Amino acid sequence: MKNIIISFLLIHTLASFSQEKKKIGATLFSIKNRTVTVYTSADSTNLRLTKTDNLVFKEFKQPLETQICIFVNPNKTFQTFLGIGGAITDASAEVFAKLPQNKQQEFLEAYYSKDKGIGYTLIRTNINSCDFSSDMYTYVTEGDKALKTFSIDHDKKFRIPLIKKAIELIGKEATLYVSPWSPPAFMKDNASMLKGGKLRPEYYQSWANYYVKFINAYQKEGIPIWGLTIQNEPMATQRWESCIYSAEEERDFLKNYLGPTLRKSGLGDKKITIWDHNRDLISQRSATILDDTEAAKYVWGIGFHWYENWTGGNPMFENIGKVNEMYPNKNLLFTEGCVETFKTEKLQLWANGERYGRSMINDFNNGTVGWTDWNILLDENGGPNHVQNYCFAPIHGNTTTGELTYTPSYYYLGHFSKFIESGAKRISSVGSRSQLLTTSFLNKTGKVVTIIMNQSDKKVNYYLCIGTKAAEVSILPHAIQTLIY
Repeated sequence: MKNIIISFLLIHTLASFSQEKKKIGATLFSIKNRTVTVYTSADSTNLRLTKTDNLVFKEFKQPLETQICIFVNPNKTFQTFLGIGGAITDASAEVFAKLPQNKQQEFLEAYYSKDKGIGYTLIRTNINSCDFSSDMYTYVTEGDKALKTFSIDHDKKFRIPLIKKAIELIGKEATLYVSPWSPPAFMKDNASMLKGGKLRPEYYQSWANYYVKFINAYQKEGIPIWGLTIQNEPMATQRWESCIYSAEEERDFLKNYLGPTLRKSGLGDKKITIWDHNRDLISQRSATILDDTEAAKYVWGIGFHWYENWTGGNPMFENIGKVNEMYPNKNLLFTEGCVETFKTEKLQLWANGERYGRSMINDFNNGTVGWTDWNILLDENGGPNHVQNYCFAPIHGNTTTGELTYTPSYYYLGHFSKFIESGAKRISSVGSRSQLLTTSFLNKTGKVVTIIMNQSDKKVNYYLCIGTKAAEVSILPHAIQTLIY
């Protein structure tokens, strides 16, 4: 009997191996003589998401040490892609409202149309004012702990109309999440929305109710809320709206107040993201909250920004991978990044776009499911901003002339967002030389999207390899390519 069982298991194992071998072989064989469509954006050229090549896979056995290769393995899959997008802030909405109607339409299509633009699907927006608001405001009157005066009328003038237009263009894939920069001043120990301070314990429940009021008010306007972050940058004392939570304070507010309150209010399906700050302290914050089972049950994911290298150091990309290893059942979401310190003469600085490309490739390769830029639109001065914290956006609108300026960041973002579809799986993508960065995704339609970024000052010839097939490709200096096949 024992021998019969062993024989059965051996036959079953061999059969499974044979089926898997056939599957892999089918994947490799199916690409022979198939076309690779190449889209390129490059510094010091007119190439901007431009179709530059149609190539063919050919036989390619063992590569030589002297040949530069990108190795893609569609049979090795990782996280599921959520989407890419940007924040619709008060500033973005106010600049949009000042544009001529034809430029408004151009702008909307540039971001939210898959055909005419780059196909954004993610939207982030602020609860109460943030630095990128023209003024400081909340939705209640001073001292209203019971929130009886709660009203989002402020947002109905600029922000809500723009969000509705964006959602209409995106369609069913629209994913909107919300973030507070500060509770009202009367709820905080420094009696100010600015310069940090902490939420006073006696207002924990009132502040949890505030999220419910906001979500319900927006959804009553026909704007579905997918999720929320607990606090924007909870370890940053800023001269603008900010509020400090230690890891333990964020954990306890979530598990004792916010999580239960959302569930009791029928909003338990909203995706809660913790941290929402830089990569530097992400491991400690994640461990403190997610090692607590009562807190962890409310958490969908961990959000992060890219400003940890403000002192001139290198981005802490590896920290994202470490958190992904520690908590593989939670999602990683890039919630904010922008190029700081606006200067008109740097609007077309190519390095700004490269910062996006480098971050996105590394973040996705470390397990990130979605990537959200900061303001989708700012004016010719990098604002408006009520504390003079002027920054760059992928698109700037001149409020005097009505013209739109597309920066390199817009095109770098587009090399990802235009081609990777919601629900795609990241697949293995590895370069043989450090000057080429790469990541790849397999769309549900069966198309593979491979992104290559050349960080060097020289043109590079490389082979896109899948098994024993390869297509020969050239990439210009300081260029980014998307390959579809």
